[in-house]
Amino acid sequence: MGLFEKYLGDKKTEVVLFSSTAIALYGYDQGMMSLINTNYDYLNTMGISEEDPLVGVIVSVYYLGCAVGAILASYLGDARGRKPSIFACLAVTALGNLLMFIAGLGFRQGALTLMFIGRIIMGLGVGGIDAVIPVYSSELNEEGGRGKALAQEFQSNIFGLNMAFAINLAVTHGLGKTNQWAWRIPIIAMQVYPVLLMTFIYRLPESPRWWVFHDREDDARISLVEIYGEDEASAKLDGLKEAAKEESAQQIGYSDMIFPNGQQFHETMITVMGQVNQALTGYGAVSVYGPQIFQLLGFDTSTAEYLTQGNYISYFFLMTFAWMLIDRVGRRFLMVTGAFGIAVCFAILTALGGLAMNSKELGIPNMAFSVPGSIALYVATGLFGIGWLAQVWLIPTEIFPSTSRAQGSAISVIIWGLANFAVTLLTPIMFNNLKYWIFLVFAGTNLFAGWWTWAYSPETGGRSFEDNQQFFADSKEHNTWLVTRVKNGEYRHLPRGKEGDGVEGERQPLLAVDGA
Repeated sequence: MGLFEKYLGDKKTEVVLFSSTAIALYGYDQGMMSLINTNYDYLNTMGISEEDPLVGVIVSVYYLGCAVGAILASYLGDARGRKPSIFACLAVTALGNLLMFIAGLGFRQGALTLMFIGRIIMGLGVGGIDAVIPVYSSELNEEGGRGKALAQEFQSNIFGLNMAFAINLAVTHGLGKTNQWAWRIPIIAMQVYPVLLMTFIYRLPESPRWWVFHDREDDARISLVEIYGEDEASAKLDGLKEAAKEESAQQIGYSDMIFPNGQQFHETMITVMGQVNQALTGYGAVSVYGPQIFQLLGFDTSTAEYLTQGNYISYFFLMTFAWMLIDRVGRRFLMVTGAFGIAVCFAILTALGGLAMNSKELGIPNMAFSVPGSIALYVATGLFGIGWLAQVWLIPTEIFPSTSRAQGSAISVIIWGLANFAVTLLTPIMFNNLKYWIFLVFAGTNLFAGWWTWAYSPETGGRSFEDNQQFFADSKEHNTWLVTRVKNGEYRHLPRGKEGDGVEGERQPLLAVDGA
């Protein structure tokens, strides 16, 4: 038994580890820019001020890259294979990260342009990873509880966020905000993710489904033996060949998904609005501009940075409730209650932020509003993790058939990129102009997100793929998208008398370790 097999066990475990690390890469960037945005040498090198709108533009163009990268990687994954697509995305991510690192290193002219280019290129890679990894993972295993598996893997996203901010915090306080290495080290440290993943990917099998759909049955058998062993490989291969025959006559194009008269437009709109509503929760602003929010509550710069790290650590542990609950109470329940709970927290923050801005005139000590404000922000972040982090990535894999799952995943990443581009671009502008009223804006957008989800998003947990597809057929029959009016509201909740764990017929979107 080799070293990898001794410690990792089997290919399923290796794929879980690989997928989790890839998702942590996406989380790292969110935490990376938080303190870089306030580094004096970084701002001076880029030729901008801390309140310059370009600060937000540099952050946000990354998400435009993600949107384009999702399209390119999805096409490459279908044409050349999942593994080549993933490897290419990792290489592009590493290149973009390197360009960011050298921007302004020994020169000033063109530093801002190079930083923009690096952010966009890195976005191309990360967006592609986010599009292909879920599809690749789902095609390697279709057994077990779907929600729990994905929520556990997205906990690694928060690990990446914590890692980035911790490195940022250490070098900022160790070297100071005027030192260029205080912002360059957190950037180059990200290289460990793509380099490690590119080194490791050779051990993983190509998707047997992809082999079969490209008429390479011998290669598919080899992959299946690696994953399941000799005993199960033949039966799995027969199933894949049968699925290929059925699905070859049901090819779905983007035109069937994005136009109102398309046969899967309804599914696409649920995917699109899931990502839009996730952006409207305001968490993108919290993850990138966390220190500025705590400063708005009256804390000094150093304390605000430590409180931000504490918020991310709390976020990581609270995410445990997500994978404990997502298959037991359902995706819809967590999303709706999460959005309304976040709205309450932001409403509280609006009032406390107002007191903080006028504390001297009112004669109120800082602790009277800064402590409860911090608690409200910690709770809001935890509610986002439990209710919104994994769900919007999970639902598309449950509502699209396998013939359009790759396109559905790509659309999800595209909308995620565009929505987060808008939020991260506008957030610093709103901070500078609205101050604490920005929290009231996010309270309103959360109310909308909760209402829309309650009205239009069906409960997909605890149901087979066929059951979820039936919702859309029933919706057409009843001539309505309102969940409460389709089959007397049957899709508002999990199937009666069932929990989501291990329901027969479920298709798991990302791998779960056996026994997890």
